[in-house]
Amino acid sequence: MICIVGNLPVLQVGRYQVTGYSTHWIRKAIEQAAVRAHQNDFAFTDDIYEGVIHYLENKCSLRVLKIEDLYKRISHMLSRIGYGQIAQAIIPMAPPVTISLERAARNAGDGFELAFFKELQDELFELKQTGATDVYFSHVEECVCILKQAKHWNEECKELEADIIDWLAKVGTRPKRQGYRIRASLQQLA
Repeated sequence: MICIVGNLPVLQVGRYQVTGYSTHWIRKAIEQAAVRAHQNDFAFTDDIYEGVIHYLENKCSLRVLKIEDLYKRISHMLSRIGYGQIAQAIIPMAPPVTISLERAARNAGDGFELAFFKELQDELFELKQTGATDVYFSHVEECVCILKQAKHWNEECKELEADIIDWLAKVGTRPKRQGYRIRASLQQLA
């Protein structure tokens, strides 16, 4: 069963599905496209934004909507009202995506830290290509215990957690620990 929060469809961002998202990133994508198209005085940002939200909440019959399809619709709307330059300048943005580090560790295999970092790097680049700018990493402790083959959290686990955060910083994600999750930005991903 799929839960539709706020009557918005689930968004497919790469291989991830996002629910319960805010929509401010849609407005930001439209505003940035207008600037790239040298239309700084574009007066219809709010109208396009409201039209997209109305579509998502009331007209979209899909339970899962690919982010690419959403942007095709936005581009079509812009072209239909005579703003093809802005439509061509739009670059997809996505709401924050949550990645389970535990899943990445299981895919890499017990004790295979190098494979884990490669898997994580591939996922981050894939998400950046689909328009994601912010990522939340969940299941951090479970991930570290799998990689360290530890049944309980210990000093080696703390060191590996610090190594993961250091690696995220080195690739340019500006990681921040937020409770049980790590937040990272993909905008500066190297």
